[in-house]
Amino acid sequence: MEKGKVVLAFSGGLDTSICIPLLREHYGFDEIVTVAVDVGQPEADIARATEKGRKLADKHYTIDAREKFVADYIFPSIKANGSYEGYPMGTALARPLIAEEIVKVAEKEGASKIAHGCTGRGNDQLRFDFIFRSAGYDIVAPMREMNLTREWEICYAQEHNVPVTVAKDKPYSIDENFWSRSIEGGNLEDPAFHPPEEIYAWTVSPKDAPDVMEEVRIEFEQGVPVALNGKRLPGIALIQELNQIAGRNGVGRNDMIEDRVLGLKARENYEHPAATVLLAAHRDLEHLVLTRSELAFKHIVDDKWSELAYMGLVHEPLFYALNAFIDKTQERASGFVDVGLYKGSVRVLGRSSDLALYSDDLVSFDSTTIDQNHAVGFSNYFGLQARLFQNLKKR
Repeated sequence: MEKGKVVLAFSGGLDTSICIPLLREHYGFDEIVTVAVDVGQPEADIARATEKGRKLADKHYTIDAREKFVADYIFPSIKANGSYEGYPMGTALARPLIAEEIVKVAEKEGASKIAHGCTGRGNDQLRFDFIFRSAGYDIVAPMREMNLTREWEICYAQEHNVPVTVAKDKPYSIDENFWSRSIEGGNLEDPAFHPPEEIYAWTVSPKDAPDVMEEVRIEFEQGVPVALNGKRLPGIALIQELNQIAGRNGVGRNDMIEDRVLGLKARENYEHPAATVLLAAHRDLEHLVLTRSELAFKHIVDDKWSELAYMGLVHEPLFYALNAFIDKTQERASGFVDVGLYKGSVRVLGRSSDLALYSDDLVSFDSTTIDQNHAVGFSNYFGLQARLFQNLKKR
């Protein structure tokens, strides 16, 4: 049995809600402090977490970290074309920030340990643990330490009058910030199960989207989106508005088999309309302003950046170095990209930049700026070794 004060990462969901009585009954902590960190969850969820934390815990904090999430996590992810196994990361980006805010409260409160409601099967336990251990804290994780099941948790919550919104017939686990919405659990755990429309909240089904393509212009400054359709917007407002535009066109759904850090394969469903559009536009802009060598190397860097971000290893020295390279390339990633949204698809329609490495004069069929005869010498040596190899085979 533990004694002293523990700070609990608190969302107000099933897992973290039952952690409060568990930390008292099964661990014996004298004081429990809950911390809810707002990274763009629905206002109702933050309000519910605040109310439940104040009611069930000895002390509660609600921290607004939305602007920090955009500036320090989402924008760097756009610069890095951040995606893991083909989908834009959302939960993975938010967890280190949430953990760091919780550490600040633990230091302020003089807590002896930090607790979270993560299971032993997923990635979040590792993302939280890394930050908490880096700050020197021991960790309490009732879900994994007690090997709990979702059905047991629901019964325990009912027995202890802990209000939860999860029911046995719809046991979906939803994690949401304004960059991404993930849905898992219940029948979705069967890879062959066809997800019902009821699980989606941000996107309409592509078949129900408008029959006319909607065009959007996105302006970037040094890799960061700053305007939609000529209207400059702060980061949060831009993402939220683009979520609505892309969502009503059925853009931004992923249903996939994902490889978790532990090696487990999991069926995951995601919605990320704005992220899908912004990443597509940003990648296209980079092809206009970066050299072929930069693009080839940055592709490697982006993949490694995404892997480290997915794992939550944001204090890995390599992660800092990758960000330094990425930021250097983004000095020229300014311009606009026009995209067309139609029934679930995103198509780049055009792009422009004052820093483009493109010359319409040099590539034009009607231009004589380049003397085509100059290419003859280059052509004589092009593929020379392969030609020599082919000649050897003919002997």
